[in-house]
Amino acid sequence: MAIDIIWIRDDAALARHCTEWRRLPFVALDTEFMRVDTFYPKAGLVQVGDGERAFVIDPLLIGDWTPFAELLEDRAVLKVLHACSEDLEVFQRLTGALPQPLLDTQLAAGYLGIGYSMGYSRLVQAVLGIELPKDETRSDWLQRPLTEMQVRYAAEDVQHLAELYVALESRLTEPKRAWVLEDGAEMVANLRREVLPDELYREAKLGWKLTRNQLAVLRVLYAWRETEARLRDQPRNRILREHSLWPLARFQPDNLVSLARIDDMHPRTVRQDGNTLLNLIREAAATPPESWPEALPDPLPPEAAPLLKQLRAIGQAEAERLGMAPELMLRKKHLEALLKSGFPNGPYSLPDGLRGWRRELMGQALLDALA
Repeated sequence: MAIDIIWIRDDAALARHCTEWRRLPFVALDTEFMRVDTFYPKAGLVQVGDGERAFVIDPLLIGDWTPFAELLEDRAVLKVLHACSEDLEVFQRLTGALPQPLLDTQLAAGYLGIGYSMGYSRLVQAVLGIELPKDETRSDWLQRPLTEMQVRYAAEDVQHLAELYVALESRLTEPKRAWVLEDGAEMVANLRREVLPDELYREAKLGWKLTRNQLAVLRVLYAWRETEARLRDQPRNRILREHSLWPLARFQPDNLVSLARIDDMHPRTVRQDGNTLLNLIREAAATPPESWPEALPDPLPPEAAPLLKQLRAIGQAEAERLGMAPELMLRKKHLEALLKSGFPNGPYSLPDGLRGWRRELMGQALLDALA
């Protein structure tokens, strides 16, 4: 089936089409981008589907994204995307805006029990019975001119996304539709609620094993790496590898030779930023104890495993009752936070992360199980 593809290559055409799209009940959105050696994604194409046609916007030729930002934020138009966390970053970077309301078809499929975390091609095959070409997923989307195959691939993606939405929408009950939209709103809120560089050390895998003084060093190293990655527009691991951060804080090398011996330390990092790192470590280690971070909480002991299993079973039973993917019900990190709030003897309190419909549906049952 031939697809009607309309190119948008200037600001006036974009503004005109945005006015038309804002009269529709929904638009399907997709992006093609490159992110090989940069911190920020570089947009190669932005695609819009209205259910009948596929519009392909060339971001390399657009100067004014204001009309598109207004479309993204227009609450009267539903924005449909698939597995969209990286697309959201592209929109935020290009336009300064994020789509709301947002329906993610990957989530919708999970709510309908079709599958959890399903790839786009598989979902299109399962719901629409259409086999998509896989040739262009690793394409160079910044090259010009684009090949005919690239353009067709990008246009078909957004065309089928609109068809997919129509097929899934008819199967979503009113409560499930509201839940998918709530999860979409939370995704957008999480991206807006940008984690401060000074807070990133909290996510370190073995952070709980470090003393408060070592955590003061870890905090500074994580914050420096994040700031530099953004400034230089390079991936975090190009600045300083993840596996080097913990041993740097633990052993606090004070010369370039011992720095070079740290696990997974890239020689380029020692060459480019070795002296900076040594200064950061020395200064952070010398700060007064009252400025050190609080110790990070220990992981749950093995004895908590049966309780964790019991809590997970509550989510699984609820998922079965509602015909949903069990993985969507209760996230492991929320259950662990719940257990940490009072293990072993209670009382327990529901974590902030467990909110909205999940809290209403299962919050009390979780606390009852622990009581």
